[in-house]
Amino acid sequence: MPTADGAPDILSAEFAENPYAAYRIMLDKQPLIWHEPTQSYLVSRYEDVARAFKEPAFTTDNYDWQLEPVHGRTILQMSGREHSVRRALVAPAFRGSELEQKFLPVIERNARELIDSFRDRGSVDLVADFAQHFPINVIVDMLGLDRAEHARFQRWYTSIIAFLGNLSQDPDVAADGLRTREELAEYLIPVIRERRQHLGEDLLSTLCAAEVDGTSMSDEDIKAFCSLLLAAGGETTDKAIASVFKNLLEHPEQLEAVRADRSLIPRAFAETLRYTPPVHMIMRQPAEDIELSTGTVPKGSTVTCLIGAANRDPRRFAKPDEFDVFRTDLPTETAFSAAASHLSFALGRHFCVGALLAKTEIEVGMDQLLDAMPDARLADGTPPVEQGLFTRGPAALPITFTPRIPAPA
Repeated sequence: MPTADGAPDILSAEFAENPYAAYRIMLDKQPLIWHEPTQSYLVSRYEDVARAFKEPAFTTDNYDWQLEPVHGRTILQMSGREHSVRRALVAPAFRGSELEQKFLPVIERNARELIDSFRDRGSVDLVADFAQHFPINVIVDMLGLDRAEHARFQRWYTSIIAFLGNLSQDPDVAADGLRTREELAEYLIPVIRERRQHLGEDLLSTLCAAEVDGTSMSDEDIKAFCSLLLAAGGETTDKAIASVFKNLLEHPEQLEAVRADRSLIPRAFAETLRYTPPVHMIMRQPAEDIELSTGTVPKGSTVTCLIGAANRDPRRFAKPDEFDVFRTDLPTETAFSAAASHLSFALGRHFCVGALLAKTEIEVGMDQLLDAMPDARLADGTPPVEQGLFTRGPAALPITFTPRIPAPA
């Protein structure tokens, strides 16, 4: 049902088909909407969403009911010293030499193995054959878990993401998410306990051994973080790598520029995060009445921050509905930090701890895909269609290409 000024409801089929058209109406006429079905205020303008992410008056108390039932208590729900210490325990594994030396080879190997399954075929569905598996396989291997469990973790990941995006409150989806929490705990807790006794070079061992100011992580803390990593780390990269390729295929001149100069891959990723973000909405809860640019949100209410709209706010970005790897109002040097201009990794104290991991995965995956598919093109008669509400990306991405002839032995 459209609102008074014509923006379709976010739970409608019209919105699901093309949220960007609705975002334009919201940004222009309805930047603050009370949404009865989700019992939340929809906020769309860049200025307001950025404030909700950065200002301490906006809390993550909503995660107590939104995330905790499926993950357990995570770093996203913490504040103050508890948050800073817990972030200090996990963040080093996702940046600098730890990421470069320990986990880059894991990322490269997983990309290569998936591409090997189709590099000689001349065709691929980049979503089903690569994007959906790549980040989950990487996470399983980073944690030092049995590679035979890839399919099991893929199922758990799908269940968790469905739970988090269950805005219509489907009881079957909710029940499946709760079962997944139990199954994941039954699997991971014994592994964590065993790993404490036999530390290795894997991420799980790093989390078991981490200590800051006398504080370490309990078995439940580590399990909850792994569950969060599975969802947040998998979903952003899954959707992003398919969306980067889709955006470039739909803009052939920019694809050729990136193919010729691989240093442009981070630019293409940053612009994709702005133009077609993997996560379209994140919720916050104000601890006091907050005056936004066009109205007030009351203390204790739920605020749904529409990232997909804010990233296309013409008050912040020039020609926001155009994909442009070379735009000058989205600096690449800050695009994967808490100073990013886009809002897809949030901002402030809860900026995505895995942003550099996602960047590395995209760089490696895109580089190998461009090498394997030198003349990649969309398959005839199959224009890619996006799907999803809470998270969004191509439902499928059929590509054809000329297989590269291997060099003689």
